[in-house]
Amino acid sequence: MNMKTILNSFRMRLAAFGLAGAAVVASAAFALAQTSQTTVNPADLKVPLQETAIPRDGLPRGSYAPIVEKVAPAVVKIETTSTIKGTSMEQFPGFNDPFWRQFFGNRFGREFPPHATGPGVEHGLGSGVIVTKDGYILTNNHVVDGAKEVKVTLPDGRDFTAKVVGRDPKTDIAVVKIDADNLPVVPMADSSNVKVGDVVLAIGNPFGVGQTVTEGIVSAKDRSDVGIEHYEDFIQTDAAINPGNSGGALVDIDGRLIGINTAILTRSGGSQGVGFAIPSDLARSVMESLIQYGHVTRGYLGIMIQNVTPALAPEFDLKNPAGALVSEVVPNGPADQAGFKDGDVIVKFNGEKVTGSRNLQLEVAATKPGAKVPVEIMRDGSEKTLEVTIKLLPGTEQLAEAGPQNGNDTGTLNGVTVSDLNQQGREQYNIPNGVKGALITRVDPTSASAQAGLQPGDVIESIDRHPVMNADEAVQLTEHAKSKQTLVRVWDNGGSHYVVVDENNTVG
Repeated sequence: MNMKTILNSFRMRLAAFGLAGAAVVASAAFALAQTSQTTVNPADLKVPLQETAIPRDGLPRGSYAPIVEKVAPAVVKIETTSTIKGTSMEQFPGFNDPFWRQFFGNRFGREFPPHATGPGVEHGLGSGVIVTKDGYILTNNHVVDGAKEVKVTLPDGRDFTAKVVGRDPKTDIAVVKIDADNLPVVPMADSSNVKVGDVVLAIGNPFGVGQTVTEGIVSAKDRSDVGIEHYEDFIQTDAAINPGNSGGALVDIDGRLIGINTAILTRSGGSQGVGFAIPSDLARSVMESLIQYGHVTRGYLGIMIQNVTPALAPEFDLKNPAGALVSEVVPNGPADQAGFKDGDVIVKFNGEKVTGSRNLQLEVAATKPGAKVPVEIMRDGSEKTLEVTIKLLPGTEQLAEAGPQNGNDTGTLNGVTVSDLNQQGREQYNIPNGVKGALITRVDPTSASAQAGLQPGDVIESIDRHPVMNADEAVQLTEHAKSKQTLVRVWDNGGSHYVVVDENNTVG
């Protein structure tokens, strides 16, 4: 990571502290030990939708009080408790983010003295938005990431222990659920109707002082390459967003949700007029997938792409610098099989105009694997339409995360992240071609799996004597386990051996 990238990321991360944990490619995140299982169909969620554009004529309002009175009851405070090694840093919420150690290393805790609340415990703060009357709440992934307990407080003072339904780190969206009925909700708008200059309100719990409302306008749309998440399509606003606002609501002047507040660009640590929210369309799509499946499945086209610059446009016989230029086609991938070539410029995907590489990436990611999609390209100055069958990205990370200890978790190998074992993984960890299984890419150091000796670079070959050929099989074999003790055959540089992972012996 170069210094420019580090400094940009440094500024962005300041937006998200106050929490518990502070080319077209696509990924699918699967829960290896789900915090909850559900058969809910998105059609049954009854998420209020109001997709018409707001009126943009007439004079500005004299007061936003009626909007706030309608929306505020559905914007909640989220408090998290996590288990860590060492002392809590509650005095500086969000500074527990591992990102900061890029700058301060292990001296960080001594340079910023912690406020001790007990060994191994830290607390985080964020916001959330109730989107269904039966208790589904949208928030940021980084608000609940790593949380052992999630507490939701409604503006009317009611407290609930929430369970994490699912998380998607690549968009920074998470869904939590509380056990309640007839809750106030914020209806969701069609964020594609939002225009630069529209008045917006940001509602959340900055710095833990209590629910706060700030006003501003939409400063920009379709912000990408900000350096926060993998999939970025932010609404930018100058409405004040501060630590603790993460996961809160960005609403239009009709009181409809157009975004989930996520981050700010700042040099001071506070709002300086450049805030970012995840559009409601993207948040809703991720939410529905998390609720229905517990993971997000994204499409894969199998190409590397770049933006068409003014200098490149004439070289590819283009009148305007628009579209996505194919710089490489992955052998035997979906695009290769459909007839794509290096130098093709994708101008339409599934009937929608492609404005650039980031736009195409989002469109492909939102397409279900198995779907046949028409793609319009420019090749040697001529238009051509190819039909491609979208697939699921090989080597996709699958997420295992120990969730709130609410008694509903029947899975095992909590805290382990795995992926399919592809050639890149073999080369990175020097794994022989004869080894088959699911590659471990991350292990929570406080988990039972870490205590048993599992670590990144190991390959899970079998679980409870059932062979494992890929990450998906590892997921299935750890769901609804009959015992909290799991027999795992694992390969490492010393060869294959068995270990027992005992979920009854987790740290904290």
